[in-house]
Amino acid sequence: MTGFLAAQPVTGVWKTIDHETGKAKSIVEIYKEGTKVYGKIVKVLNKENPEALRCDDCPEPWAEKPILGLQIIRGLEKDDDGWYADDAIIDPGRNKVYDCRIWREGDILKVRGYIGWFYATQEWHAVE
Repeated sequence: MTGFLAAQPVTGVWKTIDHETGKAKSIVEIYKEGTKVYGKIVKVLNKENPEALRCDDCPEPWAEKPILGLQIIRGLEKDDDGWYADDAIIDPGRNKVYDCRIWREGDILKVRGYIGWFYATQEWHAVE
């Protein structure tokens, strides 16, 4: 079963859910460039004037960049359990960068951020 789940494409458009509030937060497009996977914010939900939002206090290469269009996932490579890379996802709300693993389970994209052995997993929902 794991092989089947890992074989499902992760590319597409996904609605992110804030794991603390349970509310939809943004729309992220996951796409491939060559053999790697990337993700960028294409829409910010429930915020006034999203065009003005910036990644304040974020580390490079995200520092002071607009949130809309921000590449929040970068350079994930395929392995047996999905897609993974070190220092590959940023949480612009917390200004933190995490190692990242993503995989798909049906219409849900599992997005796991790691710092060492500690991790949190979010469920992003497919957008029709």
